[in-house]
Amino acid sequence: MTLRVLAAMSGGVDSAVAAARVAEAGHDVTGVHLALSKNPQSYRTGARGCCTVEDSHDARRAADVIGIPYYVWDMSEEFDREVVQDFVAEYEAGNTPNPCLRCNEKIKFEAVLDRAVALGFDAVATGHHVRKVDGRLVRSVDEDKDQSYVLGVLTADQLEHAMFPLGDCTKDEVRAEADRRGLSVADKPDSHDICFIADGDTKGFLNERIGARPGPIQDEDGKVLGTHDGSHTFTVGQRKGLGLGGAPDPRYVLSIEPVENTVTVGPRESLRVDEITGVRPVWSGSAPLAEPTECHVQLRAHGEVYPARVWQREAEEGPELFVRLAEPAKGVASGQAVVVYDDDTVLGSATIAGTARSERAESAGSAGAAEAVQSV
Repeated sequence: MTLRVLAAMSGGVDSAVAAARVAEAGHDVTGVHLALSKNPQSYRTGARGCCTVEDSHDARRAADVIGIPYYVWDMSEEFDREVVQDFVAEYEAGNTPNPCLRCNEKIKFEAVLDRAVALGFDAVATGHHVRKVDGRLVRSVDEDKDQSYVLGVLTADQLEHAMFPLGDCTKDEVRAEADRRGLSVADKPDSHDICFIADGDTKGFLNERIGARPGPIQDEDGKVLGTHDGSHTFTVGQRKGLGLGGAPDPRYVLSIEPVENTVTVGPRESLRVDEITGVRPVWSGSAPLAEPTECHVQLRAHGEVYPARVWQREAEEGPELFVRLAEPAKGVASGQAVVVYDDDTVLGSATIAGTARSERAESAGSAGAAEAVQSV
């Protein structure tokens, strides 16, 4: 069956090979590059694999080699509203957002998909390293490049219209194939930084948009240890840049209170949590888990995977996801996603809204501390 497929072409090697594979399979493919800034000079420059003027030229050259039509879609207003402004608002609220995850959710698989379906396309193909098996999202065979976490926010309907041609191969194999196909992006480096922060200075970017808001840095007992220029420039688990020189022991950011504009710090041990609450749950690979179910969860991109009991429960503001980890995790930040897996298959996700340390974790922490003292 021949499908009309819109291939999202970032200008990187992955999306180029994905488009080539779909075209080679006999589908009617059109390439599209997303222009995400009305003022490209305000974003990063250079051929980086995503979001720059140079990348749009690379995408066009790849489309020419593949032999498919190519267009540029202006998504700058949607990107600014859904990704950039959301990024600033989340930090201002004391959270730590993932802009790439948000871009996948709101731009590549909402705005683009809606437009593609309206234009008569059957599916959108991307170069993400992930598989789709029986309509469900499954980890890539390349564990180091797996992107199921950042796509865990997608709905079942969005997945129905998505194609991921690269999930069955490694990144090295993708580059080798690009070279065989004569694609000039074969050796192009991957993109890792935030596209709309040109110089990589996240703190400066946030300060420019939110402004300086001095406040206290305090310990767990409320004792003021120092001051900061804005709680929005910190994230849970952060150790460097606290401005507490001379402290006898390392301190980490434990919590951020944007209303009071306070940053609480403490020892690494105090970062341990084993209960997580997530809001706005999305179930793409399963019906909502009404009863506690043994699963695995991932709490950040390319982060550790934890065994846990997971279930959805009703709260005043709607359904929420509750996660009880088998072993405590450290540095879990609100605003990130918690993605739920059955083995390698994504069941669902939610946005982390709160964490807690149960009595079980407290007991484990006390035992660990005592053991450490005895070993000294």
